Amino acid sequence: MKKARILVLCTQNSCRSQIAEALIRKRYGDRVEVFSAGAQPAERVHPLAVKTLAGRGIDVSGNKPKSTDQFTRKSFDFVITTCDSARDSCPVFFGQHEKLHWGLEDPAKAKGTEEEVLAVFQKTADLLEERIAGLDGEIAAINKSGD
Repeated sequence: MKKARILVLCTQNSCRSQIAEALIRKRYGDRVEVFSAGAQPAERVHPLAVKTLAGRGIDVSGNKPKSTDQFTRKSFDFVITTCDSARDSCPVFFGQHEKLHWGLEDPAKAKGTEEEVLAVFQKTADLLEERIAGLDGEIAAINKSGD
């Protein structure tokens, strides 16, 4: 079986791309190799992204934001941008791949109580889960291509 290779990009790699990477890994398991990165990586993964994923049974407390520089010489089946800034500044990656843009509002910019902001993070995760589910057929086709 060939594993699908996926790279998820966002500017800081602290919220949306981290959430997407974790949700893709959870959904597809060993059928994919998934990574996330940012053009301007933050110091840490946003605590509410960690909390959102923990509520879904996923532990990313040890994750660190990564730079796109680590991945420019690697090939992917999908390069997914989760914000307009990442799409606009996306570096060129080797090999043929499908570019997907899943532009989402930055949950870290939400205002309100921690509970209200956490609800925005959870909504972001829900939207990402819906979009990830849309990859089922393509992931299966890539996996089958390795048989």
